[in-house]
Amino acid sequence: MSQNNPSSEVIAPKATPEHKSMNPIIILLGILVFAMFLTYIIDSGSYQRQGKVVVPNSYQTLQKDSSISNLFNVDPDPVQNITKPVSLAGMLLSIPEGLERGAGLIFMVLIIGGLFGILTKSGAIDAGLERLLSLVNGNIYVLVIVLMTVFSAGSTFLGLASEYLLVIPIMVAMANRLGMSNMIGFSIVAVSVKAGYLSSVTNPLPLTIAQPLLGLQIFSGAEIRFLFYLVFLLVGIIFVLLMVRKSGYVKDVTISFAAEKLSLRHSIMLASLGISIGFLVYASNQWHWKHHALSAYYIAICMLLALVSGMGANNAANAFVSGMKKVLLASFLIGIASAVAVTLEKGQILDSVVHGLVSAIGDDNPMVSAVGMFFSQLTLDFLIPSTSGQAAVSMPIMGPIGQLSGVSAQTTLNAFLFGNGITNILTPTSGTLLAYLATAKIAWSDWAKFIFPLWLIYIGIAIVLLATSVYLGY
Repeated sequence: MSQNNPSSEVIAPKATPEHKSMNPIIILLGILVFAMFLTYIIDSGSYQRQGKVVVPNSYQTLQKDSSISNLFNVDPDPVQNITKPVSLAGMLLSIPEGLERGAGLIFMVLIIGGLFGILTKSGAIDAGLERLLSLVNGNIYVLVIVLMTVFSAGSTFLGLASEYLLVIPIMVAMANRLGMSNMIGFSIVAVSVKAGYLSSVTNPLPLTIAQPLLGLQIFSGAEIRFLFYLVFLLVGIIFVLLMVRKSGYVKDVTISFAAEKLSLRHSIMLASLGISIGFLVYASNQWHWKHHALSAYYIAICMLLALVSGMGANNAANAFVSGMKKVLLASFLIGIASAVAVTLEKGQILDSVVHGLVSAIGDDNPMVSAVGMFFSQLTLDFLIPSTSGQAAVSMPIMGPIGQLSGVSAQTTLNAFLFGNGITNILTPTSGTLLAYLATAKIAWSDWAKFIFPLWLIYIGIAIVLLATSVYLGY
């Protein structure tokens, strides 16, 4: 495609209509207040545990003074062996405790924001996108199919999720370049990751915890989960393509690239970023890097890119700070999301919710039980958004229920994977989702409206797949 084509048309980013959406801080604070009042309504109880794993049939109700006068208790330290609901003071204290609990993810998001501040200021992102789009003549449909397949494969086979925080700003910039909103670029990554996690063909994060608790060999049943993965991915791709079409993108549009040819400096920066992401995938799986190690690695990438950019130390530092400011809101949101779990733990009602859901499932009909386990996991994920944490709590309990009702261990596992993955598409208590949204500069309420139809479709698909699994005896 010639860059000097006089008939070329420059596509300006589509203007986003102004509307007043509720600040996500207000939404999460409302959820936090609701969590506090649940500690007055729901009885406290606990399971015995061996380490982090729940012991089945060990639930005991705890005596609790649920008097409303506890609401104004100002003593932040609960009396030992006395269970009380969470007070207003306790709820407020849960926010800094949540910030502390989510510190690893919070700082990682801030550093990634700074990293892309450097890349954006240097012009490397814009220059790289021009070359990328020129390869397919600006055809977003081709890019969506290829990119979503690659991203989802990394998620379902390797368990990549937070690693894609680096990719989201690039996809958002690409969508803007084609005259579309941030939401389209964001959905290319977010829907891919969720479609991959739903099936977790060889995803080590849930499988290494959940399968042994169900008496299964780790990674067993991968063949049927791969078929499930193809179903969820296909539906996800179709949904995003329909949203692309709805957004007004014109297929085969010719784009005029006004920028000069990709410079050597930009090429080195983009190559360094690509190699860094590739090594990150290897290292995070080989050495099981957590948030601290990932943050340190991102800092090293920032230093490397600043050095190559030629901007100078002072300008690079200013660009880094500017990038951090753009994702600052995410830090507080992640803290409040963590505070919800802290509040529920203080009121000791998490185990009570688990016990109530388990009691409602029943063990009379295998199909009813399988679907019941799925909806129980949907609910639990709102309270326990951590995949590994939810597996440790629910699998020792769901496993025996599956055995009693004739549901196989593999189907019980899939009920957990489907429930955990589908809720995490939408739940505002997920720190990773909030971090994703922050890097894309998208409000949670706007994302909820956008993704809700696919969320319902995925629930319907999950029910059909679980019923089919039970029928086939998988």
